Amino acid sequence: MINGWAMYDWANSVYNLVITTTFFPIYFLAVTGGGEGNHTIPFLGRSFVNSSLYDYTLAASYLLIALLYPILTSIADTRGNKKNFMRFFCYMGALGCSALYFFDKDHLGLGIIAFMLASMGFVGSLVFYNAYLPEIAALEDRDRISARGFSFGYIGSVLMQLIGFGLVMFMKGNEGTATQITFLLVGIWWISFAQITFARLPKPIIKKPERGNVFRDGFAEIKKVYGQVAKMPVLKRFLRAFFFYSMGVQTVMLAATLFGSKVLKLPDAKLIVTVVIIQLVAILGAWSMSRLSGKFGNLKVLIGVIFLWIVICVAAYSTALVAEEGMNAEYYFYGLAVAVGLVMGGVQSLSRSTYAKLMPETTDTASFFSYYDFTEKIAIVIGIFSFGFIEELTGNMKNSILSLIVFFGIGLLWLFSALSKQKANSIIR
Repeated sequence: MINGWAMYDWANSVYNLVITTTFFPIYFLAVTGGGEGNHTIPFLGRSFVNSSLYDYTLAASYLLIALLYPILTSIADTRGNKKNFMRFFCYMGALGCSALYFFDKDHLGLGIIAFMLASMGFVGSLVFYNAYLPEIAALEDRDRISARGFSFGYIGSVLMQLIGFGLVMFMKGNEGTATQITFLLVGIWWISFAQITFARLPKPIIKKPERGNVFRDGFAEIKKVYGQVAKMPVLKRFLRAFFFYSMGVQTVMLAATLFGSKVLKLPDAKLIVTVVIIQLVAILGAWSMSRLSGKFGNLKVLIGVIFLWIVICVAAYSTALVAEEGMNAEYYFYGLAVAVGLVMGGVQSLSRSTYAKLMPETTDTASFFSYYDFTEKIAIVIGIFSFGFIEELTGNMKNSILSLIVFFGIGLLWLFSALSKQKANSIIR
């Protein structure tokens, strides 16, 4: 059952790597670019910087799904149908990915809608996927099993990445069509491997009788979770830290390819290879953080990881300055990629398992993970919107990196506060 659960990471992580991290950002910039030095595009009656429009689209999709979380997860907990909701969002996301096959410069609106559906399907299914972790893993095993899921995801997504890269190389001179085929394959991959998970996850258990108003019940569930979190000082401080450092972590992951392509002007093939390297290193990172957390404790390891994220952001800003001076910043970017890979998988895996450890014993796991995912998705909305807005405002993406340093810094302070309270209360040894 545990491997069946982890296979959903294998299935859906191809969206995160192929769509949002590698092929789609590159393809989007190519389709929406208006020639050398022209990065603006008309949409909905105004002109946008193309990379900022990409950021705004992601922010809008994350915001929409986050607002639905309270209702959806309450229904899942009270009716016992987490698997059905997970399946629904899985199919929505996979079909959105496949629909990107039809996205070209003449169909911008279709591309935006398909991208939003893919994003909403991805984040929508994750809250139900994450909610299974406390049900299938004992408290002492949650770090290890959470890391296993991320490791499965990185391995599966790298395989799909290599297939896409092979198509681009094989169809030399017709790279656009090869990329569109890759989008279609991502959708097929996602739906196909998800069936293993759906077959192996435990059958739903109806824990409460159905009540009348799902809207009222949904927000009542979230209010109840909020009330419980407010009484748990370590969990409350951890979630505040998670909120701020997630603004940075997720934005770096979503915007890294845009940065390499637009600011450093690296060739597409090198960007694709670099992202594969990041994913491979991330497997080691997720495994290492799991081992370190067992030795030093989750919060201490997270403090070290967030400090490294701040160093990475400072180095990225310096790399952009080097590129502006006309110097070759390619190898600086490769160094940044390895560093991001080491901390990327670790921070996601460890954050999820830390929350699973700190949350109270409860049968309302979907509602509690809705609260966790709602926190993360609102953070992503703020982070990615700020990144795009600052670029539009200042005309340079490098200035957006400064906002990420601020987000990480605030998150680091709240982690120190959580650790201090944890020591005082001796909650987790």
